[in-house]
Order: sequence, then C-alpha cells, then structure tokens
Amino acid sequence: MKTLSLFRTGVTLVAGLVILTSATLRAGAADLKLGVQTWTLRNLNFEQVVEFAKKHELKHLQFIANHFDPKGTQEEWAKKKAILDQNGLVAYTFGVAGTSMNKEENRKLFEFAKFMGIKLIIVEPGDFKILDNLEELVKEYDIRIAIHNHGIKSLYGNPAVVKNLIQHRDPRIGVCLDAGWVTSARFDCAKVFKDYGDRVFDIHLKDKKVTPTDNGDVAVDTFLGEGDANLKGLFKAAKEAGYQGVFAIETDNNLKDPTEHMAKAIEFFKANQP
Repeated sequence: MKTLSLFRTGVTLVAGLVILTSATLRAGAADLKLGVQTWTLRNLNFEQVVEFAKKHELKHLQFIANHFDPKGTQEEWAKKKAILDQNGLVAYTFGVAGTSMNKEENRKLFEFAKFMGIKLIIVEPGDFKILDNLEELVKEYDIRIAIHNHGIKSLYGNPAVVKNLIQHRDPRIGVCLDAGWVTSARFDCAKVFKDYGDRVFDIHLKDKKVTPTDNGDVAVDTFLGEGDANLKGLFKAAKEAGYQGVFAIETDNNLKDPTEHMAKAIEFFKANQP
C-alpha cells in the first residue's frame, strides 16, 4: 500500500509539474512590442514626430536619417536624445542605413549607435560583399545589424537568399522582416519568420494588396488587415517564438497626415494579439 501511495504521489507531482511548466512557458511568452518606423512620418519634422509618437503612445522609434542623422554631430545627437528621454521615447534603431565597401564610412553608423546606446542597425547593402566589413564592425562594437528586404526583384527579396547569406555569419547578423514587401513577393510572412528561426531582429509591420497584371504583380499598401499579409499568423509565430524585437508600423504610402493609418494600425495590433 505504501508503494502504491508513493506511486500516486509521484504521479500527482509529475502532473503538477507538467501543468506548472506549461503555465510558466505561456506566462513567459513575449509581450509583443509596437513601435513606428519614422518613414511613415516622413512629412513631419523631428519635433512633430516626437509629439505624434507621444500622442499615440508609441515608445519605440526606428528613425530615418531625415529625423535623426547618423552623419550629424554629437551635439545634435545629444540634443535630440535629451528630447526623447524627456518624453519617455526610445530610439531603438535606425535605418535603412546606407552602407558601402568603405569600412571606415560604415564605422560612422556604429559610432552613432554606440553614442545613442542603440544595439541594432537596419541595413540593406547594395552589394553582398559589404557584409564582410559590416561583420567585422558587428564583432568590434557588439552591435547587431538586420538586413531589410524589399520586393522579389531586390537583392534581398527572396528569403532563401537572405538565409543563405547569414547562416554562416556572426549570429548578431540577422533580418529586418518587412511583412508587406515579403508578401508582395508571394511569401507568407509568418512562415518566413519561422524559417529564419532566431535571426529576425526587427519587423516592419506593413500590409500590401497584391494584384496580378499583364506586366507582373502590382503591390499597393493598405491598412493593416486589409491586404494579403498573414499578419495574424505572424503575431502568433512571434509570440510562440518569444520574439523580443519590435513591430515597427510602416507604410510606403506618402501620407501628409498619418493619423488615420496609425490609429487603425494600433487598433489592429491590439485586437489581434494571440
């Protein structure tokens, strides 16, 4: 009887441990973070971007050079960083940053990131060979880079090409997955995310409607959820993977007033959390 009792106790403990472990894993899943790529706000100046981000409670900002220039002076950087700090905002990355075969020119990007406390740079090198000197800088500064994709005709438009490029490089070289552009190439953004494994460092949250024509597919930006991007699947995949990066709202539409697009994007993001 003692043996049977001990067995039952053991089974109960194991079952409890399984339940606890499952609950812990679920509780430990990443809370998905929302931010904005300021390309969406390109018709606003820096001060207006700050006010816009505050209004929409978007803490995480990914800056384009129009708003925060990595080729500027440290005095300019310090002034803008202070404004962000005062308003509870964070420049978590910048890009898509221009790069070249000149390592010392690329070093300026890393010096800017170091000064700002930024640990990720978004890039889209015009030549695969540029990755060699970028990798050296990644190792020197311990700052990650993420390769951004455009359409299928661009250098990084095919996820298989990107995966092949980075798989044997430093693990701090990863991907900025543009959900809209990868969809324009007829890929499922959720499946692409999963296939990249832990190498997705940033996501451009964008949707596109793809229409076939006699001259090939035409992709047009839409409000989130109104295009062909599998965004709900992407949220689910990111949650399950414990994705720690940001979903940066972005549109290629040239909006004079981005308020409606931003409000609908935030609403869609919140309504479709897994």
